[in-house]
Amino acid sequence: MHATEALEKLLRSYEQYYDIRREDVTPPFAAECAFHSHQQQYFLSRRATISESESHEYVFFGTAERLRLPEAQRMDAVAWETGTGRADPHPNHRSTDVTLVVLAETVDPEAAAFLKKLRRYKSYGHMLRGWSGYRVIALELSTGRLTCNRLGRDLKKLLRNIVPAA
Repeated sequence: MHATEALEKLLRSYEQYYDIRREDVTPPFAAECAFHSHQQQYFLSRRATISESESHEYVFFGTAERLRLPEAQRMDAVAWETGTGRADPHPNHRSTDVTLVVLAETVDPEAAAFLKKLRRYKSYGHMLRGWSGYRVIALELSTGRLTCNRLGRDLKKLLRNIVPAA
């Protein structure tokens, strides 16, 4: 399976809950997804609001023939800066999570090691105004090998369902 085919299949699994953009995306990405959630708890009527929270997630999809370390570093930096730049930390903000998904025919060992060690986290106002977490996963299409950081482990099942060889 080629990277563009895998990307189309993966985006179909996201389209039910996420807003997908394939045009005017941030370079070097092939697509972006956004998810927004607003929860509110109230007592008897909406005027008596007990609590309110907002959560956001931004997913960036990168494709490459061969993922090398400089390209992995660039995708990482752009995804994190763009995703956290979209955060609006206000009193009802809970979280703005950023996810990077890379689909490549081959992944260099240096790039895989770099992605695996990524640990990014940001709190806003000592967590009183929320936080941002960072999930990363890369799929090597030629072998089906998955590489992810600690928070990206949740995405393994999704990618294994998308690409059977994984």
